[in-house]
Amino acid sequence: MEFAGLLEIAKNTLNPRKLSEGSYAGSTAAALVTSTGNVYKGVCIDTPCSLGFCAEHAAIAAMITAGETKIEKIVAVDESGEILPPCGRCRELMYQVDRRNLVSEVMLKDKVVRLEDLLPERWI
Repeated sequence: MEFAGLLEIAKNTLNPRKLSEGSYAGSTAAALVTSTGNVYKGVCIDTPCSLGFCAEHAAIAAMITAGETKIEKIVAVDESGEILPPCGRCRELMYQVDRRNLVSEVMLKDKVVRLEDLLPERWI
């Protein structure tokens, strides 16, 4: 799958909404494609006290639930459809789930890079 298709899936996954007092979901969405060609997607959950998680985490959790770990490509977008880079926690999760993900392609606003470019100094 090309990034254009993955980007459209992420944009179509957006669903901003209030969950409860102070908790929101769906303002960021992510889509990834695995080495086997399966696509997984997820949205963020924003809660007080940092109990929520990123859209990338949701997509990775769906992938792991299905029994896969190797990410080929990943992209995340905010509610306006603008591409967002994965945060440090998401980068680290991708790596710790499967070290082969260092060569996963990550779509940024102006280029595509490998995860290893975003994690140049790994601690493990």
